[in-house]
Amino acid sequence: MSVLVFVENWEGGFKKASFELVSYATAVAEMCNTDAIALSIGNVDPAELKKLSRYGISKIISAGSNMNILDNQAYTSIIARVAAKENSTVVVLSNNNTGKAVAPRLSVRLKAGIGAGVNKLPLSISPFVVHKRAFSGNAFANVQINTQIRIITLAQNSFEIKESETNAEIETFDISSDTGLVKTVVKDVQKQSGKLLLTDAEIVVSGGRGMKSPDNWAPLTELASLLGAATACSRPVSDEGWRPHDEHTGQTGKIIAPNLYIAVGISGATQHLAGVSSSKYIVAINTDKDAPIFGAAQYGIVGDAAKVLPKLVDAVREIKSK
Repeated sequence: MSVLVFVENWEGGFKKASFELVSYATAVAEMCNTDAIALSIGNVDPAELKKLSRYGISKIISAGSNMNILDNQAYTSIIARVAAKENSTVVVLSNNNTGKAVAPRLSVRLKAGIGAGVNKLPLSISPFVVHKRAFSGNAFANVQINTQIRIITLAQNSFEIKESETNAEIETFDISSDTGLVKTVVKDVQKQSGKLLLTDAEIVVSGGRGMKSPDNWAPLTELASLLGAATACSRPVSDEGWRPHDEHTGQTGKIIAPNLYIAVGISGATQHLAGVSSSKYIVAINTDKDAPIFGAAQYGIVGDAAKVLPKLVDAVREIKSK
């Protein structure tokens, strides 16, 4: 019996979200009185793999050093085989694009129930009950998983990273029987440069129609620059062409979970909140004191963005100059 966590890598390296995921899997393993085992697929340097041992992992399995392209079918087969080998009764993945693609296939392969987008440790082990957001973040649900094997996808930024150094050994897993499953071919790669990715940002400054015009965006981008933040926008703003579509956050845009989300001139429609409600802290700036965004925000400023933003920029600049 074990808890298996699939840890995705990005060009051979792990991110903060990876260590959050491993910390979570270790905590679940402690609840189950068993070991947590990490699985990495792709070419990752042993020194990078060894970083996972800082978070309580008992064993690290490295598979497919030549498999650096995500292929749902092949990844599912590898994870399922490792889960069977390690007698894993809980499999943990991130609730990102990869996890959302692989978890349903894995569920069928392992005949396992899924707790998707959970945001805390299981409420109980027997029965196995997980907690998650529901209805676009407007409600919570406790989901009981009755299958022998359970799959959990963890919402980003919902669990504290906890270090617990171990002497985990790295074990290589043979995937020769899975390589024939790979059907994905990457013909071209275009990378965004010179701009912080929304999905990686710890702080995001976002604007909505309350900014009134694309000509009024300078203070918002300056604030983002001072805070080392990414810029984002609501769907109406991207639809109007005020900001690029890759900055659109919400149910139909990018789903993000930064530590701090500053919403400027955004009313807080359900579709928008569905994409940002997992943020640790939300700060709202809006002229309408009854705007739905204030219901989701921990801090709010009722005021005109054109007047509030310059003062906020000045305050941040003054603090950084000290």
